[in-house]
Amino acid sequence: MADTIHSDVARSSWSSELRQILLQLQQEVLLWTLPGLFAFGMCVAALSTRLPTMDRGLVLALTTFGLVAGIGALRRRHDRAAIIILVASALVVNWLAVVWVEIVLMLALLPLSVGLAMLMWGGASGWIVAGACSLAIAILPQTVLPATTELRVVSVVGIWGTVGMVWLVLQPLLTTVRWAWEGYAREHALLRGMQDAQLRLTQTLEDLKSANIQLTRLNQLADGLRRTAEEALRAKEQFVANVSHELRTPLNMIIGFSEMILGSPHVYGGPIPSALLADLSVILRNSRHLSDLIDDVLDLSQIEAGRMALVKERVNLREIVESATVAVRPLFASKGLSLDVHMPNDLPTLFCDRTRIREVLLNLLSNAGRFTERGGVVVSVKRDEDTGDVVVSVSDTGPGISDQDKGRVFQPFQQLDSSIRRRYGGSGLGLTISKSFIELHGGRMWFESEPGRGTTFFFSLPVDLPPPAQDSVTRWLNPDWPNLERTHPSLAPLPVVNPRWVVVDPGSGALQRLLQRYLGDVEVVAVQDIQAAIKELARVPSQMLIINSMVMDEWLLRLSADPGLSYGVPVVVCSIPDHTDAAYDLGVSEYLVKPVDQRKLLTAVEQVLHQRAAVNPADHAGPSPTLLIVDDEPDARRLFWRMLSSAPHSYRVLTAADGQHALEIMRVQRPDVILLDLVMPNMNGFQFLAMKNADPDLRTIPVLIISARDPAGQVILSNGIGVTRPGGLSLSQLLACLQSLSRVLSPLPVSDDRVPIANARG
Repeated sequence: MADTIHSDVARSSWSSELRQILLQLQQEVLLWTLPGLFAFGMCVAALSTRLPTMDRGLVLALTTFGLVAGIGALRRRHDRAAIIILVASALVVNWLAVVWVEIVLMLALLPLSVGLAMLMWGGASGWIVAGACSLAIAILPQTVLPATTELRVVSVVGIWGTVGMVWLVLQPLLTTVRWAWEGYAREHALLRGMQDAQLRLTQTLEDLKSANIQLTRLNQLADGLRRTAEEALRAKEQFVANVSHELRTPLNMIIGFSEMILGSPHVYGGPIPSALLADLSVILRNSRHLSDLIDDVLDLSQIEAGRMALVKERVNLREIVESATVAVRPLFASKGLSLDVHMPNDLPTLFCDRTRIREVLLNLLSNAGRFTERGGVVVSVKRDEDTGDVVVSVSDTGPGISDQDKGRVFQPFQQLDSSIRRRYGGSGLGLTISKSFIELHGGRMWFESEPGRGTTFFFSLPVDLPPPAQDSVTRWLNPDWPNLERTHPSLAPLPVVNPRWVVVDPGSGALQRLLQRYLGDVEVVAVQDIQAAIKELARVPSQMLIINSMVMDEWLLRLSADPGLSYGVPVVVCSIPDHTDAAYDLGVSEYLVKPVDQRKLLTAVEQVLHQRAAVNPADHAGPSPTLLIVDDEPDARRLFWRMLSSAPHSYRVLTAADGQHALEIMRVQRPDVILLDLVMPNMNGFQFLAMKNADPDLRTIPVLIISARDPAGQVILSNGIGVTRPGGLSLSQLLACLQSLSRVLSPLPVSDDRVPIANARG
C-alpha cells in the first residue's frame, strides 16, 4: 500500500514537473513567435497594395499589429491565455490573408501556423487543427479558396509534415524528461532510505555504545571476581601448605618416637610390655597412613595449582609393569588371588615419568587386590591400532560398580560405600591423583564395570617416537625429485612443530634439566660452548639461544659483536644454579621432609659427612662428629637427639631453638653438620642460611634441612636476565618485549586497554 501511494505521488509530481517544462518552452516560443506574426502582418500589407483588395489587406495588417501588441501585453499577466490567443490569431490571420484578402500564396504559410498549434497546444489539439485545416483545403471551392490543386496538395503535405516533425521532436523530449524525473525520484527515494538507514545506524551505534559500557563494567566485575577467585585459590594453596606443616610436625613426633620405642627399646632403660609394643605398632601404622594421606592431599593441591612437575625420560613399560606387580604380589598371595600379566614383546619405549606411571599402576593393582575376595586380577598391555597409543588395563573379579556410583569414581575423597572405608581403608584420592598423572602425560583414564562381574580400569599413554639417527635435514631431500608447481592450495593439515631452543649449559646441565622438566613441549638442545651453539643454529633453525652464565654483561657485549650468530635468533643470558633440587636451590647439602624416620636421617647425615670429607680431606670430622640441631620445637629437638644418640656411630649432638642461638653456638663450637628447620620464629632458616654464608668461617659447614615446608614451591633461581638479537630490535619488537616483561614481572596489575604494538610508529 505504501509503495502504491509513493508511486502515485511520484507520477503526480512527474506530471506537474512536465507541465512546468512545457509551459517554460511555450513561453520561449511565444517570445520568438510575436516578431514572426508582426513580420507576417508587414508582408500582408506589402502584398495587398498590388491587389484590388488593398483596403482589406491594410485592415488585416493593422489587426495583426494590434494582436501582437495585445498578446505582448497579456503575456506579462497571463501566460496561458496569451499562448492560446497567439495560436488562434496566427491561424485566423493566415486564413483571412488567403480567403478574405485573396493572397493565395499565404496558403503555403499555413503549415507553420498548424505546427505552432501543435507545439503550443499539445498533441491532441495539434492533430485536430491539422485535420480541420487539411479538410478545409480539400473541400473549399474555388470561389472561396482560389488556389490551384498543386498548391492545395503542397499545403496539405506541408501541414502534416510540419505536425509530424513537431511531434517527433516533442516525443523524445518528453520521454527524456520522464526518465530524468523517474531517475530523480529513485535517487530521492534512495536518499530518503539512506537517511533512514543512517538514522538507524546512529541509533544502533548508540545502543552499541551503551552495550559496550555495560560490557566494560561486566568485564571489570568479572576481572574483580577472577582476582578474588585467584586470591581464594592462593589462600587455599597456602592453607594446604600451612596445614601440612602443622600436621607434619606433630606427626613426625608420633612416628619418630614410635619407631624409636619399637626399634630401640633399650634406649629407655628396661623391657617394654608386649601389649604396649602392640599398641605402638598400631599407632605407627596409622600414623604412616596419615602421613600418606597428607602426601596425597599435597600432590592433589600441586596438580590443581599446575605446579606438578614431571621428570620424563625414555623408559621401558615392561620394566614398570613388572616392578609394580612384584610389589603387590604379597598382597595377592595373602588373599589367595591370582595375578596374571599379558604383554607383547614389541612394546615401544615411552617418554614419561617412570615414578608417576609406576604409582598409577600400584594404585590400580592395590585397589583391585583390596576389593577382590576370590578369583584374581589380569594386567594387559597392548597397542591401539587406531591411535598408536599404549593401552594398559587392570581387570579384577570384584563386586563391580553400580551405575549410580560410576560418576563418583574419579571424584576426590569419595568412597562408593561408607562401609568400604572401614573394611578396606583408603582416602579416596588414589584414582583422582592417578587420573591427573595420566592426563599430565597427554593420555586418558577410564573404566568399565558391571555389578557382580568385576571392574576393568584402562589408561592410555601416547608413544613419543625417538628422532631418526641422522643428524642432517638433507636426509629428507632427494635430488631426483622433480620440481612440480602446486596448482591448488594444500589441504593437508599443518604439522605441530615444537619450539627448539639451543642451550649453552656447561657443567652439570642444570638449565637443561630445568627446561626439560617444566617445558615438556620445547625441544631443548644442550651444548657446552658458544662455538657448538653457532654450529647447531646453522644446522637446524631454532627459536632461541639461551646461555647459562653469571657474567651477563660480558656475554652481551661479546654477542653483540659476534658475526657468527644466525641473523634474527634472540639470545637470552641468565644465571641458573648447578642443581634444581630444593636442597641445592637453598645452597644446602640435603633436604628431608618431615616426617623423617631414623634410618633416613642417619643415612643423610652419613652422606653429608662423606661428601664433606671428599671435598676437603683436611677438614675431616673426628671420631665423634658434632651435629647441631636447629629447631624451634622442643619435641622435635628431643626426637632427633634420641635418633642420633641411639645410632651405631657416636655423635656429639648440640641443639638450638632458633637461628640466632645457632649462630652463637657455631662461633664457639664449630659443628660438622647442621640439621636445620626452615620455619622458626625470630630468625627463620632462610635468614640463618644467609647469615651463615656471609661469614667466611662458617660458610663451609654443610647444612641438612629437616622441615615440614614443602620444597616443591618455586624458589628464586636468578636475579637477572639479559636479551640481545643479531640484527637489532625494531620498535614494535622492543615494545612487545617491554609489555611482556611488565606483565610477567611487575607486581602491579597491567590493564588490557593498551595500544596495539602493530600501530606503533617511529
